[in-house]
Amino acid sequence: MGEVAENYTVDYVKSRKMVFEPILEEGVYRFDCSADARNTSFPSLSFVNTEKRDTPLMSNHKFPSYIPTYEQVAAQQITYFEIYTWNTDACEYGSGTTSLYQSHPWVLAVLPDGEALGILADTTKRCEIDLRNESIAKLSAPLPYPVITFGPYASANDVLTSLSHAIGTVFMPPKWSLGYHQCRWSYDSDSRVREIAKTFRDKSIPCDVIWMDIDYMDGFRCFTFDQENYPNPKSLADDLHENGFKAIWMLDPGIMHDKGYFVYESGSKNDIWVQTANGKPYVGEVWPGPCVFPDFTQEKARLWWANLVKDFISNGVDGIWNDMNEPAVFKVMFTLFL
Repeated sequence: MGEVAENYTVDYVKSRKMVFEPILEEGVYRFDCSADARNTSFPSLSFVNTEKRDTPLMSNHKFPSYIPTYEQVAAQQITYFEIYTWNTDACEYGSGTTSLYQSHPWVLAVLPDGEALGILADTTKRCEIDLRNESIAKLSAPLPYPVITFGPYASANDVLTSLSHAIGTVFMPPKWSLGYHQCRWSYDSDSRVREIAKTFRDKSIPCDVIWMDIDYMDGFRCFTFDQENYPNPKSLADDLHENGFKAIWMLDPGIMHDKGYFVYESGSKNDIWVQTANGKPYVGEVWPGPCVFPDFTQEKARLWWANLVKDFISNGVDGIWNDMNEPAVFKVMFTLFL
């Protein structure tokens, strides 16, 4: 059994010695395994399956309701449930679907007296969150990982404020991003986009942004434009701007495995692709067909991508729809695997 804090008992079933320490501000605690236990689990990036570790977090409080913040098909407030943080590109989903586009191993628990506490599993691995017991939050994932608790505090707002101090906040979005956005996979030409924009204005329907899906590309190749249907993207963007619209364009990190395609050739020359265990580029099926994927853990890959984006936005691009970036590939288990 792990050490006891004021409000929690943590039991690391398979992690040997546990470390407990207060961090950041009052009411925030970090529960983790020892440094020796962590060292035996590295490297953290591996193609080898590792043993799952269970972390039951036993509270002195009963949790009447949970408000999970990851995406799922269910009511926002759920009492007792089990869910996996395992992203998938959910083309179709129903009431029984538990994994959608985002994974956040975080739970906000509201207590009977109105106070609230938060639980964060600091792991990017697939994580099982079991909240079926009224006083136990059990988290399970491969490799050792710290669990951070927040509170109990007087309100859920206080918990979220404390969380923001730990993980940071997003930048202030532009005002136009808060308006209505029109997005649909079907705009096969720039004339169709102009028609959509004109219809909004003719009917006096407020709209601030129009999104271009992958139809604008040449054979779904990123950083290209279909010369027949989207011959002048800068002109299209200028027309949209003149009529009060911003323009967002999609990019996928799945780069077509196509000799002669400038993005593929450039990435291969710079050796920035994700590799398999045998040291060869991983190839997965996406919209263009066989694709390779930038390894964004490498600084040179990030700089390479940034230069491509810099040239791309010179076409009047106001924003980028960074799609299927986990990455997503076809023809595997779960239809789309991330």
